[in-house]
Amino acid sequence: MNKLMPIERIENKIYFIRGQKVMIDSDLAKLYGVRTKNLNKAVSRNPKRFPADFMFQLTQQEHDNMRFQNGTSKRGGRRYQPYAFTEQGLAMLSSVLHSEKAAEVNIQIMRTFVKLRTVLATNKDLTYLFKELKHKVDRHDTEIGLIIKAIEKMIATEAKPKTNIGFITKKED
Repeated sequence: MNKLMPIERIENKIYFIRGQKVMIDSDLAKLYGVRTKNLNKAVSRNPKRFPADFMFQLTQQEHDNMRFQNGTSKRGGRRYQPYAFTEQGLAMLSSVLHSEKAAEVNIQIMRTFVKLRTVLATNKDLTYLFKELKHKVDRHDTEIGLIIKAIEKMIATEAKPKTNIGFITKKED
């Protein structure tokens, strides 16, 4: 399955809409090897399996933004706005699409979402480490600056001419 459906191909079909990672019905239909209309029919026959947090329909503006980002034209056969499926909705799709390919594609999609979560978690860890490092570097910069000022003061005091202390006597010939 990895050779047939590389994770990168699925990653490119995951969008961030309304604060959620989602996949669009037409992209899913292509991955599953079915028509978008048939995928949506299977979903509409099982409305209890797809609550609003599993699936939602894009607004015209969201759809236009996607078209702009993807560089597709307005001409096309869609008469309605696409549906977006969250990760939970994608998992639920396997229960309404009854084919071997659907099961294989769903497994690969779930693996992709797990990989993305891992990457995001790693990025959060790295972000935390970079903040800590920046804090340490800033603190060290301050400390180094104080050391340099102290050295400069020491040099400035040593540069003053020394005055003799005590008595000066004349040498006798």
